[in-house]
Amino acid sequence: MAVIRVRQHVNPLSRKYQQSATPPDWEKEYANVFQPLHLDIGCGRGNFLVEMAQQQPGWNFLGLEIREPLVTQATAWRQALGLKNLHFVFCNVNNSLKPLLTALPANCLHRVSIQFPDPWFKKRHQKRRVVQPELVQELATYLAPGGTVLLQSDIEEVAIEMCDRFHDHAAFVRQGTEWLPENPLPIPTEREQFTLAKGEPVYRAVFVKQVSE
Repeated sequence: MAVIRVRQHVNPLSRKYQQSATPPDWEKEYANVFQPLHLDIGCGRGNFLVEMAQQQPGWNFLGLEIREPLVTQATAWRQALGLKNLHFVFCNVNNSLKPLLTALPANCLHRVSIQFPDPWFKKRHQKRRVVQPELVQELATYLAPGGTVLLQSDIEEVAIEMCDRFHDHAAFVRQGTEWLPENPLPIPTEREQFTLAKGEPVYRAVFVKQVSE
């Protein structure tokens, strides 16, 4: 399938992206809607999720992406492969996560990945970063107890900020105190492969949602 070119960065605060996504009929999108769900926030072209869905048929996968042409392309790829445990949604996760997850079975969300999000280096633009306290709160609400959140970035400042946001929420506990030396998932993203091929570090951390006593 031909690779399309799109803008690398999209401002999630612009008026165009303030409309919340309408949840699809999940029972029509997934062959078994009650399988554990892996949510990938900012899924890009979807390569990571397409490979994960094929390797782990006992899981459902959901990719959220703010660049609509990438979602169109990823959806066509999913359909060509006939994958019934994978779905992509064009949306701004910061105003669409709640309606999308509310429509799914309770406690089906078991794994979340946020990998190499846009860094938005300028201080005045940092409010555009995807991991905001509101997002962490919504994940704390919908992630099943014992569920995990994988954070990855090739920018240490961004990785630290993401970790700080999850650390500040009482529902989440970090696994260990150091950056993880290896990806705990079996499939690397394209950005991860590119970064490692240059000999540069990837900053990784996993947070676990605590089980209520």
